[in-house]
Amino acid sequence: MSTDPQIAPNCKECGILLAPGSLVCGNCQTLVHKQELERLSAVAQDLESKGKLREARDRWMEAFFLLPGRSQQSDWIKNHADELRRHADALQLPEPQPLDPDGKAPPPSWAKRLGPLAPLAILLAKAKGLLTILFKLKFLLSFASFIGLYWALYGPKFGIGFAFLILIHELGHFIDVKRRGLPAEMPVFLPGFGAYVRWQAIGVSLETRAAVSLAGPLAGLLAAMACLGVWTQTNDPVWAALARASAWLNVLNLVPVWVLDGGSAANALSLEQRLVLAVVALSLAAFLGQGVFYFVAAGAVYRLFTNDFPSQPSLMITGYFLAVLGLLGLVLWMTPGYGLTR
Repeated sequence: MSTDPQIAPNCKECGILLAPGSLVCGNCQTLVHKQELERLSAVAQDLESKGKLREARDRWMEAFFLLPGRSQQSDWIKNHADELRRHADALQLPEPQPLDPDGKAPPPSWAKRLGPLAPLAILLAKAKGLLTILFKLKFLLSFASFIGLYWALYGPKFGIGFAFLILIHELGHFIDVKRRGLPAEMPVFLPGFGAYVRWQAIGVSLETRAAVSLAGPLAGLLAAMACLGVWTQTNDPVWAALARASAWLNVLNLVPVWVLDGGSAANALSLEQRLVLAVVALSLAAFLGQGVFYFVAAGAVYRLFTNDFPSQPSLMITGYFLAVLGLLGLVLWMTPGYGLTR
């Protein structure tokens, strides 16, 4: 199965005339086959989730030939396709079989030779599907272990509440990706380290990537505000502790460096916008008495010298970033606490 999408005579983003056979616009760097790449990525992800690794590899390779050579996306797809092939070989998965006239895959040839024992043999062979089920359970299993660790460290109330606050943060990313029609996996939790959501960003703009990154801290902010509201009504210190923990960790996650959410969001900011971020973070640290904002300011100052400024910076992302940062500071200021920041 192969694809041969029509090449648009003009770039859909900037309108410039494309050269015959172009895979990327020379003016705005938009991928010519962006929509087809997103479709193939979604199909391949779905096949992987069903354990059809060889078919998924074929779809990824179709996408590979629609990408410019020596790009990060093409390198990732090639490596991922090789990984799928090795995994399929290790599991001894068969090559995709052609369908019969009824649209069903015919039984394997080895099963035909077993006569009346064939159904039992096929049932045993399908036990490999249990591996796929286990992969789907990694969200629940990792989340259960995440709860167990923090329950043991801080007791059931705070431990369970803290785990669900991290879950809400990760679901912020997940929901934002899915509402854009992009493929994403449920969160995976690493007890003692954090959690992450895997999603496909092939052909996605810097502004969209930044918005997805900020969706996690936004969800964390809403969760912290909810905990703060419960504390004001009940005076239960556990809710105050949860509100402060959520707000503090989400501010820390907005430090614009490395793989933190703030680092991805800052990729869409210009030099001037990063300078504004540094000034605002310093102001929040000084006026609210919250030392965690010094880390954000330090990260923003560092990003002034990294020479990775976008060609089209996003004013929307700047406002989004500053709004979430400021409201998290307000939650910290309103919540009692002790330690590094207060």
